[in-house]
Amino acid sequence: MAILAVNAGSSTLKFSIYPRQGGQIQPSLLAGSIQGLEPGGAPVLDWTFEGQQQTRELPATDRDPFDQALRSLGDLLAGEPSIPAIDAIAHRVVHGGRDFSTSVLVTDAVLARLARLNSLAPLHQPHNLQGIRAFQKAFSATPQVACFDTTFHITLPEVDYSFALPQSLAQQGVRRYGFHGLSYQYIMSVLMQCSTQAGGRVLMAHLGNGASLCAAREGYSCATTMGFSALDGLMMGTRSGSLDAGVLLYLLEQGWDHDRLQTLLYKQSGLLGVSGISADMRRLRIDGGVAAQRAIDLFTHRVVRESGALVACLGGLDVLAFSGGIGEHDAVLRAQVCERLAWLGVMLDPALNQQATGNAVMTIHQPDSRVQVWVVPTDEGRVAAQEAARLI
Repeated sequence: MAILAVNAGSSTLKFSIYPRQGGQIQPSLLAGSIQGLEPGGAPVLDWTFEGQQQTRELPATDRDPFDQALRSLGDLLAGEPSIPAIDAIAHRVVHGGRDFSTSVLVTDAVLARLARLNSLAPLHQPHNLQGIRAFQKAFSATPQVACFDTTFHITLPEVDYSFALPQSLAQQGVRRYGFHGLSYQYIMSVLMQCSTQAGGRVLMAHLGNGASLCAAREGYSCATTMGFSALDGLMMGTRSGSLDAGVLLYLLEQGWDHDRLQTLLYKQSGLLGVSGISADMRRLRIDGGVAAQRAIDLFTHRVVRESGALVACLGGLDVLAFSGGIGEHDAVLRAQVCERLAWLGVMLDPALNQQATGNAVMTIHQPDSRVQVWVVPTDEGRVAAQEAARLI
């Protein structure tokens, strides 16, 4: 048997199949994505199976694009008889709020409670739930499991998850939750297997279009940069990260409404907003102009600045781990961050850093570095599959 892990976005559907053997989840057997699912888009199915990469263009449709995507996925699975039967579907869901502290089997009641959190993660939550509903329709006899990015952070101490607001708001659930938890859970599990220092003070950097840091002690989250919503903390691809609330009050005085503010903070800020060019770090590196460099410098500075705050919470640092699209592939950013954290005892090996491309788990520190530095390609789907297997 196997678990199908999926991550539904606004215009994409990522999927991986993880066989179960002896009660354990094995590395993915098939992985791929369907791009172009927005209305009027040109959907394309890409997948890798048994080392072979394949692409298939899908016909455009005026119907629900997710319906078409799932029909195509079903056809793909049916056409590969060596793929084990799917006995559960694990969905990444960004926000579990205060109602869900662990993965759950999906019911209509669960979906209704999760929909109340849409405004806290508008780039993710509504699309995560749309994906679940589509899979419920297409795979009606298969259990659906919701796996939350907030779960890994349930160990946050009260002093870290609390805001300096009246208790009446805290009682409504206004607090720091933390995100990228599936990624951090995977990174932590890899470090525990590979590093003799992973049980100590660990700083994990999930850097991509969404970006955050997580401080862990003895394998448990104790501080993180994201908070009540997926806006807080680091600068991101199109999101602002931490922002003086006075800026929002000023813009409200200037006549901005909720929708305009939400668009600004979630879709027009970050690397895209500062550069005016792109949200893609790779494109900004290639551009090399003043505006692109300004955005890169600010992104790097925010990573270093927030790293210092989390290291203070840890009382020092034993392991630094990079992950996510930028963290795994951008050697320049890793070098700049490590150089500015050298006062902690971080000593990067330039040659190893250049060799790390996100294709394998690697150490990139010098032998006498007091702090181990790792590049860990993340696998959120595998964690979700493990959660689904546990529940069923």
